[in-house]
Amino acid sequence: MDFISPYIANYALQFTQAESHLLLELNRYTHSHMVFPRMLSGHMQGRILAMFSNMIRPQYILEIGTFTGYSAICLAEGLAKDGKLYTLEANPEYYHIAKDFIAKSPFVNKIELICDDASNALKTLKHSWDIVFIDADKINYLNYYQSIIDSVRPGGYVIADNVLWSGKVIDAEMLQKDAETKSIHQFNEYVSQDERVNNILLPVRDGMMVMQKKL
Repeated sequence: MDFISPYIANYALQFTQAESHLLLELNRYTHSHMVFPRMLSGHMQGRILAMFSNMIRPQYILEIGTFTGYSAICLAEGLAKDGKLYTLEANPEYYHIAKDFIAKSPFVNKIELICDDASNALKTLKHSWDIVFIDADKINYLNYYQSIIDSVRPGGYVIADNVLWSGKVIDAEMLQKDAETKSIHQFNEYVSQDERVNNILLPVRDGMMVMQKKL
């Protein structure tokens, strides 16, 4: 994920809005207790997600992949007064950690955390989404996108994390032998050719694909 100098990355964070006390606590907890803490959105990406949400003032947000709840709390910052965020997590361990931290947040009544496989949960959620954030198993990125895109309102946004996959997407050998790398690359190709959306791939952290559904 380290695409730029750590000195530049630290400088950028120095002049970026600080994490809240709760997010800092969650960040530290994740890094000290979880086997794969890099799955956390983290400070910089969290502030980007919060900024997008505050710009859009969404009524409904869908998050596919909660992990420990950091990105859900960030995205909830911009919800409309009566807005709702639905976040899906299949792993019970992650679910319970996220539940505890979300309960401490100001958005506990705005975030509905669902412990279920996304392929099942998506069949029951019927909203017109203002923002969808995809950050779950990489093999199914394209499946998730195809499942939700018709439910995104015109002008709404889809954001997908990890679309640079630590740089593996430009490694010819990895594209041949690694299923996750191949799936992410296929997702990136599909989105860039999908006439229903405008898109930009931001080389932030591990890559964020930002798509806006055309009006």
